[in-house]
Amino acid sequence: MKTMRHALTAAALAAATVLTAPAVAQDKLSLVVNVVQIFGTVDPAKVTDYTEYMAAVNLYDGLTTVTSAGEVVPQLAESWEVSEDSRTYTFRLKQGATFQDSSPVEAKDVVYTMQRLLALNEGPAYLFSDLVQPDNVKALDEHTVEIRIDRVYAPFISVTPLILVVNSDVVSAEGNEWGEDFLAENSAGAGPYNLSGWTRGAEMILQRYDGYHAGWPNERPIDELRFVVTRDEATVRALAQRGELGMSSQYQSSETYEAIEKLDNYKLIEAETATGFYLKVNNQLAPTDDVHIRRAIAYAMDYATIREVIYPGGEMKGVLSPLFAEAHLDDLPSPEYNLEKAAEEVAKSKYAGEQPIRLSHAYVANTPFEEEIGLLFKSTLETIGFAVDLQPEPWNRITELATKVETTPHTSQVFYGPTYPSPDSVFFVQYHSRAAGTWSSMSWVQDSEIDAMIDKSRATVDEAERNKLYKDIQARMHETIAEIPLLSQLKRMAAHSCLRGYAEVPMQSWDYDFSRMWWKCEG
Repeated sequence: MKTMRHALTAAALAAATVLTAPAVAQDKLSLVVNVVQIFGTVDPAKVTDYTEYMAAVNLYDGLTTVTSAGEVVPQLAESWEVSEDSRTYTFRLKQGATFQDSSPVEAKDVVYTMQRLLALNEGPAYLFSDLVQPDNVKALDEHTVEIRIDRVYAPFISVTPLILVVNSDVVSAEGNEWGEDFLAENSAGAGPYNLSGWTRGAEMILQRYDGYHAGWPNERPIDELRFVVTRDEATVRALAQRGELGMSSQYQSSETYEAIEKLDNYKLIEAETATGFYLKVNNQLAPTDDVHIRRAIAYAMDYATIREVIYPGGEMKGVLSPLFAEAHLDDLPSPEYNLEKAAEEVAKSKYAGEQPIRLSHAYVANTPFEEEIGLLFKSTLETIGFAVDLQPEPWNRITELATKVETTPHTSQVFYGPTYPSPDSVFFVQYHSRAAGTWSSMSWVQDSEIDAMIDKSRATVDEAERNKLYKDIQARMHETIAEIPLLSQLKRMAAHSCLRGYAEVPMQSWDYDFSRMWWKCEG
């Protein structure tokens, strides 16, 4: 068996050199996982994007977690009850679960976690801030927590995986009341791994917690995770050529995947996902505030080339992935590439006659497939009277631009996957006016009719009625061209053939819970 133990520094990464240890049975198993985006934070109350969620799911456990089938199942809570009025949730905590300092997980920790989340009002707090009052989270005894919500919110259980429980004794003892400085650099969770090293912008190292309450049932668990941050395709290929890459990111070029798959001891993991790849269109900024301009852009997208050549993926008729089968509006037409119709829409707009009509188009810098799409977008739109300014930006700059209508580009390429396993995550997080000002809501929809439908769906306990409302939202989004879905992501990762247990989960980065994976080589 070949282990992948190595040491990386920022300088070593730049030179693409990795040191490996000999294959000795007692060696700890260190897995290199490349990511293309920095880890902005490891504070579970502040996480917002895919790398931050990737760290969170390994460092912390929630009250519940999510299976590959999208089912919410117990984690730190072994069971729960819901009151007849659907507003009081009582969780019974698992006996014997401990934090990584071996202290027990208790109800007071859940109360502290929720009150901290609400007080900081960042990251996942938007799901709870107008729903739960701090005083309505109570410890009934050491192992029982009651959460009373202000109104009926039908998908409430689906957001409980994001109640990522922190060790209240450890955190409250550190500096300010909510321990922000401490949790910015350290972990204090009950998850399968703890943070042991972090060179921002280069790598993050997590170590396995032997006393993890869910246990380590497989013979060869992953002892150490080394997340390497690089967008350089040559570096990723070089790691694989030396047999040191455990798993690649999901955002490599097709050429890199094909090259690695041809190597001995490597495989390609492919999975359909609930993640959409969207063209975010700023609905509030001229000229994309005009529905005809938005419709013209939609007709000018060469969908087949994008999803079949540049970045393979599935067709998306609307803003919701077809994997949400019961809630998906199947009757929507397939997206159409038609420059003649695009030109007709421009002529109907209030900007007809402007020469040219200027657009900004943002994408993540140094991401080859996004650059290709940007160039295709520019060349196509400029044939029908637009002038497109391409705006490659680092991801942290895109998130900064997204906070204001005025600074959000006219169009932006963005992947968005549900942050909890419900269509509500797709609709509320991206399109409700109360959720505006983040990278996921860069379309600035601000539509009172859509807001009302989302609010009604959240208060509808009957699942069939709720799914009908979800379909109405999709119809309205399509009618107003509030957002342009390009494809549903076919997730691809190159992985060492000895890595087992990966399964797609319809919740952002929950498939990267490495406690569910193990190492086993044939022969």
